[in-house]
Amino acid sequence: MSIVTGGGDQGETSLLYGGRVPKDDLRTEAYGALDEAISAMGLARALCARGEVAEGLLELERECFTVGAELATDPQLRDRLEKHFPVLSREAPERLEEWVHRLEREVGIPAGFVLPGGSPGAAAIDLARSLVRRAERRTVSLQRRGLLGNPEVLRYLNRLSDLLFMLARQEEAGGTVLK
Repeated sequence: MSIVTGGGDQGETSLLYGGRVPKDDLRTEAYGALDEAISAMGLARALCARGEVAEGLLELERECFTVGAELATDPQLRDRLEKHFPVLSREAPERLEEWVHRLEREVGIPAGFVLPGGSPGAAAIDLARSLVRRAERRTVSLQRRGLLGNPEVLRYLNRLSDLLFMLARQEEAGGTVLK
């Protein structure tokens, strides 16, 4: 067995649980952008000086695979996904929002714009945040075309970018603020 299948050599890829789409399909764009963000979170985790931030990133990376599976499944085949994997619940975005509020109390909200780069880990988290925003934009396109099976995915991505912003501030414990 090999990861090389040749199945995508003509510019198409398979969705989870069936169906083939062009590699530039909105779904592949959405879960591809999320894959980029997950990789950036992994880089950030490797660079983080604060253990609690690294642990939080690992939790988010794992949860993002659930989000990616939802994005990679045709909404008409969602029942197959639900049989094999957990799907994003209504509570997931709410849990992220509570985490954001806790960090706002502990770290504080910056008084101005923040330049990424206060520390290597924080810079990588800010990169992940910007990639999550791209995934969110692609997911909005899916929603507008009726291709988003679970509206909680969009809410989750929106909260995730807020949380990553605050985790970066926690990691750098301040940062460079533009006045």
